[in-house]
Amino acid sequence: MFLVSYTVMIISILISVAFVTLLERKVLGYMQLRKGPNKVGYMGLLQPFSDGIKLFFKEQSYPYMSNFIIYYFSPIFMLVLSFSLWVLFPQATNIYNFNFGILYFLCCTGMGVYGIMLSGWSSNSNYALLGSLRAMAQTISYEVSMAMIILCFVVFIFSYNFMDFMVHQSSIWFLLFSLPLFFCWLSSCLAETNRAPFDFAEGESELVSGFNVEYSSGGFAFIFLSEYMNIIFMGLMTVIMFLGCDLYSIFFYLKVVVVVFWFIWVRGSLPRFRYDKLMYLTWKVFLPVSLNYFVSFALFLCLMILVF
Repeated sequence: MFLVSYTVMIISILISVAFVTLLERKVLGYMQLRKGPNKVGYMGLLQPFSDGIKLFFKEQSYPYMSNFIIYYFSPIFMLVLSFSLWVLFPQATNIYNFNFGILYFLCCTGMGVYGIMLSGWSSNSNYALLGSLRAMAQTISYEVSMAMIILCFVVFIFSYNFMDFMVHQSSIWFLLFSLPLFFCWLSSCLAETNRAPFDFAEGESELVSGFNVEYSSGGFAFIFLSEYMNIIFMGLMTVIMFLGCDLYSIFFYLKVVVVVFWFIWVRGSLPRFRYDKLMYLTWKVFLPVSLNYFVSFALFLCLMILVF
């Protein structure tokens, strides 16, 4: 049953990635006073599928001086890592339940750095290497504050299981008493997924698309799929941790869509940050805020244990 449910979920995620790309192109189009894709199918609904078919049928070219084995398998590694993250989807029927899901999530996001690093290094291109170095530095920096934000709630609910977020938020959302933490989390999600305004790994103006510059055809499609699957998963994590985690309700999925829409909205609204400002933001702002919350939640827990 687990294999069947997981397969169905992965197929659903891949279809949702297709429509998220269409949503992004439509939203950015209307923000720039144009229509976006509207020719292929009704209102452009078949555009992502035609783009996917075109990508996979293109000729696969690769740099002659590249480290071919690592170059070839890096996108596959990134895609498999994104697939493995979705094992954590909290299923209310308990077909498969992770008691240490949060630790597994931190391990998988930590491993994501290696895919970017290897794809940039094995391309044997200066632009790709610089893009991957930037992505590594920003992802490692943001994972520290991101882990601290998650650990705040681990201390608060006293569990590593995502299902316990639903139990503890049955009467009040965690957002209501941790608003600064929520904003830190959203910014960390943007940096973690290499999205604007923190998309330094893909700076078109100076790095010609960044770490994936030498990839074409299927390799580029795999990197693209893994990036958008991570975006949807971070939206899911946001809803689980801050916005109620009401798995039995249709509003759970609507909230995930709203968070994904916010990712797109930010991309259309904000210019790219300066790199030093990004590093300043994570080490001088997000980390102290998350540490303060961690200490206060720990003290609150100790007080509750002493009282009861």
